Amino acid sequence: MDTFDIVVIGAGPGGYPAAIRAAQLGASVAIIEKEQLGGTCLNWGCIPTKALIAASHVFAGIEHAEAFGIKVKGATVDYAAMTAHKNKVVSTLRGGIKQLLAANGVKQFSGTASFKSRDTIEIAAQDGTTVIGAKKTIIATGSTSVMPGFLPKHARAVESRAFLDMDKLPETMIVLGGGFIGCELACMAAQLGVKVTIVELLEDILLLLDGDVRRTVRAHMEKELGIRVLTGKALEKITADNKGVRGKRGDETVEAALLLSAIGRKPVTDGLKPENAGLKLNERGFITVDDFGRTNVAGIFAIGDVNGRIQLAHNATSQAVVAAGNACGQKLQKYESIVPNVIFTVPEVGTAGLSEEEAKNLGRAVKTGKFAFAGLGRAISVGETNGFVKWIADAKSDQLLGAAAVGPHATELVAEAAAAIRAELTTTELGRTIHAHPTFGEAWMEAAHALHGEAIHGPPKRKK
Repeated sequence: MDTFDIVVIGAGPGGYPAAIRAAQLGASVAIIEKEQLGGTCLNWGCIPTKALIAASHVFAGIEHAEAFGIKVKGATVDYAAMTAHKNKVVSTLRGGIKQLLAANGVKQFSGTASFKSRDTIEIAAQDGTTVIGAKKTIIATGSTSVMPGFLPKHARAVESRAFLDMDKLPETMIVLGGGFIGCELACMAAQLGVKVTIVELLEDILLLLDGDVRRTVRAHMEKELGIRVLTGKALEKITADNKGVRGKRGDETVEAALLLSAIGRKPVTDGLKPENAGLKLNERGFITVDDFGRTNVAGIFAIGDVNGRIQLAHNATSQAVVAAGNACGQKLQKYESIVPNVIFTVPEVGTAGLSEEEAKNLGRAVKTGKFAFAGLGRAISVGETNGFVKWIADAKSDQLLGAAAVGPHATELVAEAAAAIRAELTTTELGRTIHAHPTFGEAWMEAAHALHGEAIHGPPKRKK
């Protein structure tokens, strides 16, 4: 039986970086993946959705090209070609991961891993079973989308993974759930001509965002993309047949050609046999860890979605680097607490640190500064003026606590905000930092000035 210093279970955005980092630190490393390298993020999540969203943005741009003096006639959507492009992107990146693992000397196993004991792992593959030893283990098995039991078992009712495997879009679609995944895919489909209805049980979509950010996104989705957003009531008595899907929402019947379920995810621990290693799971099935990534069992770490913390690919990667270092005996490091969040809706959203509502709920006295993209020369010149950026700062110390951006390039702009918050800058320091002109990034500088009533390109602060 081969024994490795570190065995990583799962090769997604947490697993494969953990394996590479451990190998860089001199450990002998094995990685086990039961499906595809890159995990959900690369194969059925972040990357394929962004490839399709990028294509939908190009099509939407063509439709509005005349505003720039460019006339385009006869543009049509070939969704099968879009999915072929998406598949090529995924395949290219998957191959890159395989090469990176090999170049770092990581032994790759294909199969389903399960614990025989704390330091022994069995790998079940099509060609047989292999048992390996693990001095330490990093679990990175991720999460999977939930398909509720109340939905009909029919090809017209799908979850996000099955939706991304389709090579043809329906004419009409119901999206069940107004969270990040549901809203992203709803926007993509709507930009390509699908008539979309979102049904959300809660009082609004994207409820983790501040109200002003939510209102901006929802208004654009409804008015500009034509998405119908229904909130506050459940869709019940859902049925499906070869003609479509339908359900009752109060007295109204909501129907479409396809239903996409986007109402949650669950940890992947099936087949792992955590009990054989003595691992503790919480009431929702996630593996419990401390701030250093350690489970209740010495030498076993858990990173990414499977530990139930913030479920984002880049958070899994950050946790991977920390856990690998800790497993290899480096000075103990904690997981990062400032985790930027990006949502590829139309318009885009990026957030970092505390939201305004979270800060107030913590009893913090806060001040906010906002600046609309409509006041930026760059935004006006490229015809992208919808949205704003916002700083949330401590009212006494002026320290940056959080930030939000909604509008063009928000998912890129949030990187500056995350760095500033992590560095514990004040709004005064940020405002004094020269930002290049003409750029979208200038909005952060202007918003910092606005917090003190000093924005140059914004309306003057009202006198009380």
